[in-house]
Amino acid sequence: MIQAVRGTKDILPSEISTWHSLEELLRRIAGQFGFQEIRTPIFEHTELFARGIGETTDIVGKEMYTFFDQSQTSLTLRPEATASIARAVLEHTLLEKNPLLRLWYMGPMFRQERPQKGRFRQFHQFDAELIGSSYPEADVEIIALAYTLLRSLGLSSFELHLNSLGSISSRMRYRAALQQYFRPHIAAMSDDSKQRIETNPLRILDSKHPDDTPFLRDAPQLIDYLDDESRNYFEHVQKLLTALEIPYIVDYHLVRGLDYYCHTAFEFITSRLGAQNALGGGGRYDGLFEQLGGKHTPAIGFAFGIERLLLLLSEENKAVSKAQRTDVYIITLDDESRAIGMRLAQHLRSTSNFIVATDTLRRSLKAQMRDADRTQSRFVAIIGENERLNNTIILKEMASGAQQLLPLDNIPTLLRALDTTAVEQS
Repeated sequence: MIQAVRGTKDILPSEISTWHSLEELLRRIAGQFGFQEIRTPIFEHTELFARGIGETTDIVGKEMYTFFDQSQTSLTLRPEATASIARAVLEHTLLEKNPLLRLWYMGPMFRQERPQKGRFRQFHQFDAELIGSSYPEADVEIIALAYTLLRSLGLSSFELHLNSLGSISSRMRYRAALQQYFRPHIAAMSDDSKQRIETNPLRILDSKHPDDTPFLRDAPQLIDYLDDESRNYFEHVQKLLTALEIPYIVDYHLVRGLDYYCHTAFEFITSRLGAQNALGGGGRYDGLFEQLGGKHTPAIGFAFGIERLLLLLSEENKAVSKAQRTDVYIITLDDESRAIGMRLAQHLRSTSNFIVATDTLRRSLKAQMRDADRTQSRFVAIIGENERLNNTIILKEMASGAQQLLPLDNIPTLLRALDTTAVEQS
């Protein structure tokens, strides 16, 4: 039997209502903050991610799904959304039409990494980007959006970790300090760190390799290399977060390795998901647009892993949806009644918002009633020989067992009966 590819997952009908409810909440909250949806292609030119994520990163070097099409063009399934959104903004000159863009995106991403709890090779992200502002207010607005999304889901077991990456000049001084610190120890460190010390020394700080651990504790901290402008910027961000009553923890070990990141970096951390403790995070990336061939453009954004959110919702026993209920289950008891029942179902669907189901297995009355109960149907409409000959239906309310005889060809009367009961139940 052919099975799903390792690291991918089917989303079954029993799960889909939870996905829909989560996605709808994300859309609604993003809309309340004035963010608009953008959709980009699932694959892009490989060069976009090599330049936009960084050729020295694990994502580009080890994890991307890259292939050549028939014209021998190198294409890659997107491993993240920010580079694609930046490309779309540049290609369609969106900032010329609006100097401040609030954009959000939701969809599948692809990374060829080791599957584990909450981490898949095809996974889904919600992504939001605020493009055009260089001020701390933009950082706090994007963090407030992320925080509001989590709180609106009813989640509570998370922390907001915050750090400053400083200005570009601050980061260059810090980069040099890291290289100076690690060089005497590099022979005893991991192979990855040996490569990173020249190309991307900040990424050594993310290492979990046991050979690196003894040397990380005493490594220089970025906070000690911030200039006055960067310190004032970070203090302003913290002051605004306090004003909004958004709790945070300053985490000096939180860094971003790529040179185009600056100032604010943040992550939402939970202790409920084991080793995969990050729900999502983001930061300011003022240099990305220049990397992609545009002009200097301030921007900040974040991404949440949908699968991680669903895991935490399950851990906290937070329900975001109810199973879909059927409004009317039409039961037919003989061959001649089946066409009548199917026609009635189609009439009800086209003239109302009711969810209407019919039996297509030619089952007995008892079996159809069990199926109506399984789908949590509010009503069953029964058509047998007597009803067909008398042009009537039996409408039975499942919860109370009350039933009434209604004219089959009078759809408005049937709809009124259904609507009245729905109003009474609400």
